[in-house]
Amino acid sequence: MTSELKKRIITSFFLIILAVLMFSYIYILIISLIIIGIITWIEFYSLISKIYKSKNVKERILRFFFKSISLVYLFLLVMSIITVVALRPDIKFFLFFSLLISVVSDIGGLTFGKIFKGKKLTKISPNKTIAGSIGSFIFSLLLIPMLQNSINIPVSSSLILITLLVSFTSQLGDLLISYLKRKAKVKDTSDLLPGHGGILDRIDGIIFAIPVGLILFSFI
Repeated sequence: MTSELKKRIITSFFLIILAVLMFSYIYILIISLIIIGIITWIEFYSLISKIYKSKNVKERILRFFFKSISLVYLFLLVMSIITVVALRPDIKFFLFFSLLISVVSDIGGLTFGKIFKGKKLTKISPNKTIAGSIGSFIFSLLLIPMLQNSINIPVSSSLILITLLVSFTSQLGDLLISYLKRKAKVKDTSDLLPGHGGILDRIDGIIFAIPVGLILFSFI
């Protein structure tokens, strides 16, 4: 086992503990989300600054636009999650389920990509393959029995479609941040998490999958 893999496993262990604590205690959730939101924006700010680093008017406007939009988006996302957990326990499980879809989509993509390899999905991220994308969808669908058993929702075409859409959104979010990192000519958004990179590297798909999941699952 390489030292990098050891770091990744140890960091993942602590991240899992933090996730459990966040969903168990509202005050830990609020504090953690605020900190994660701030760090994520700083990392995104750094990416945009490296992409649009010229002092000409056009790039200054683009830099300001993307930084402002990302700040508003992250603020609304953090506040929405806190509100759902605190005031809407009826859809709290869907928040957690959307998060799981994003996580297992990442695992499925990595697993199928390593095993089957094959044709590249896009030039944006050379490590991602079509097989990996299919694996992301398959792994996300495997979560449906858990949802059905937890809150007694019958399996339907709508449930399957929503799960696939949330997984698709997560994959798009991953590709978007990969594209920005490629444009900025960096491997990771930071080195804050040993073996993983930055916070944004870990939640690139999650920050897009959760709001889509909450909106779509609210119709079930």
